[in-house]
Amino acid sequence: MKKLNKEAFKNFIKRNWKKWAIISFSIFFILAVAIYLFRARILQLVVKEVITKVEAKYPVDFTIQKAFFSDMNTVRMDKIAVVPHGQDTLMQIGNIDAEISVKSMFLLRPVFSELIIENAFLTALKHNGQDNFSFLLKKKSNAPRDTTKSRNYGELLNRLIETAFENVPDAVDFRNFRVIYDSDHRNIAITMPELKVEDGNIQTDITIKIDSLVNQLRVKGFIDPDDYVISASLYTEDAAGIRVPYIKEKFKAKLSFDTLHVSLANKRYEDERLTIKGTARVNNLEVNHPQLAEKDVRINNGALDYIITLGQNYYSLDTLSKVRVNKMILYPQAKFVTKPSKQITLKLNSAQTESNDFFQSLPEGMFESFDGLKAQGYLTYNMNFFVDLARVDSLKFESDLQGKYFNILQYGKTDFRKINQPFEHTVYEYGKPLRTFTVGPTNPNFTPFEQISPYLKNAILTSEDPQFFRHKGFHKGAFRQSMIDNIKKSSFVRGGSTISMQLVKNVFLTRNKTIARKAEEILIVWLMENNRISSKQRMYEVYLNIIEWGPNVYGVKEASNFFFEKSPANLTLEESLYLASIIPSPKKYRYSFDAYGNLRNRPRYYFRLISGIMHRKGLISDYDYSTMYPHVNLRGRARSLIVTATAPDTTVAESLPFNIDMDLEAPIDVLD
Repeated sequence: MKKLNKEAFKNFIKRNWKKWAIISFSIFFILAVAIYLFRARILQLVVKEVITKVEAKYPVDFTIQKAFFSDMNTVRMDKIAVVPHGQDTLMQIGNIDAEISVKSMFLLRPVFSELIIENAFLTALKHNGQDNFSFLLKKKSNAPRDTTKSRNYGELLNRLIETAFENVPDAVDFRNFRVIYDSDHRNIAITMPELKVEDGNIQTDITIKIDSLVNQLRVKGFIDPDDYVISASLYTEDAAGIRVPYIKEKFKAKLSFDTLHVSLANKRYEDERLTIKGTARVNNLEVNHPQLAEKDVRINNGALDYIITLGQNYYSLDTLSKVRVNKMILYPQAKFVTKPSKQITLKLNSAQTESNDFFQSLPEGMFESFDGLKAQGYLTYNMNFFVDLARVDSLKFESDLQGKYFNILQYGKTDFRKINQPFEHTVYEYGKPLRTFTVGPTNPNFTPFEQISPYLKNAILTSEDPQFFRHKGFHKGAFRQSMIDNIKKSSFVRGGSTISMQLVKNVFLTRNKTIARKAEEILIVWLMENNRISSKQRMYEVYLNIIEWGPNVYGVKEASNFFFEKSPANLTLEESLYLASIIPSPKKYRYSFDAYGNLRNRPRYYFRLISGIMHRKGLISDYDYSTMYPHVNLRGRARSLIVTATAPDTTVAESLPFNIDMDLEAPIDVLD
């Protein structure tokens, strides 16, 4: 029966298809005529709807003086303005010509295929606490956000990207576009004579004036809304480059570049995760900040091929991402998980890099000691970091620079071999040279390694760097612990420096606390330790002869005379423990004593702790340990600066914990 009905229906269609075609065409024609006849009325309804929505949402008067069809499907709107209640005009546009989809007008959601905007001015004013724009920034509701609900930023960004691309017209022509921000403290003017988007190609010139800073910019790019592809290059012909404003006075920093290129090449949203791919490139990037470096830091060519994934409680820079810094290729990976606890993962692996390319790729202004250095072989760097902020003690950190067939052919600006011979050492105080002396036999205050008390050498090793004679410049356990402590305190409260690092800082670098100086220090230490530029004993000898121990007191001999009026060879266990205790903060040496010359509780605790470790490691005898008493007899110039009273002190001294940067269980080498 069903088969019979189907055959009958097919035969009916064959006999009557011409009639149905005529009927359909007639309906379409009637609709087209109706749309043409009533399109002006529909346009007015759309304009009225848009004005009503804007004025209902914001405290403004929104006016479109005239709106009409200039041809079959092009809408012309003249003299458009947005005026906040009681304030100056925020926006005004001379006229807009828009090729519009009639279907979208019926839905009251106009979609433009071509757009021409002339004489558009946006003027934001803020004077004497009054402005004409803050209403746009106010939140809809002051109700607290429900923090128990997770927000999927991948979904939000995907929606934003799709909305933006779907509303890109096929052609855009902005003519004479200007943005002005004028306040009591700042004046910003952005002028764009013409912006064209045609066949996907983007081109414009922009002048940006911020107070007295002027940038003349050119923009070229391409956009393909169907495939969610966009790329843009920002560049200038100004010799000073593109200077990023505002950050100088806000962050005391400077940032400039010649060319910036960014692109979005692909996006994919599935399993509630958004993955976007693209590139970013910059030429002649210059950065200056007092915490970064003393001078401008410059990268000639930098690039990032990124693959970023965003999901619910999850953000990552994926493993296939690639960074290029001049000639060096790096493969970064980053992951941030917000729930059930905040977890951070960072990995960085470099490609095997020819040694000269490695050193030439280092940012200018950060590694000046290596300028001109030449080497052979290859270098590879690997770093792995993980921390669960709910369990900071679980922190993991590994960092390793490996050389293959590596050998230095020519030293650069600094010859690190100078440490093996007598050399002139300059001491700096607050960035200015304080004094210069010879580190070698011609200096009467220089003390050879063998003429320094074993008590002092072992006490300093125990507290500062127990594994000095075995490690290659870095104590990973101490550095990891310092990171844990700093994260817990949310500030830099503890360092992980070894004796090798302290030596390099004192001999080869300034005392300025910058990221560049620390990075340079680490690389010099690696170079010295892995290439055996100097022996461990010579490094320790130089260290003991140059470090600060008090007011203009440098080196072990000056310290022994200043505090005890004796030679370094004759220092007792107690005297050695005291000298070791003040190395982290030598300028605070007087705080170890009360006005009568008695040790306070904190150094007493230090004496017991360090002597106990030294005893367990076999660095002092049973007799030395049992007879150790936390007291020293001050003599010489130090006594006159510390002891200001003559009667015994009966006050109760404060009890303070003492943090020691070391591995208490690590075996250390005994020095005779």
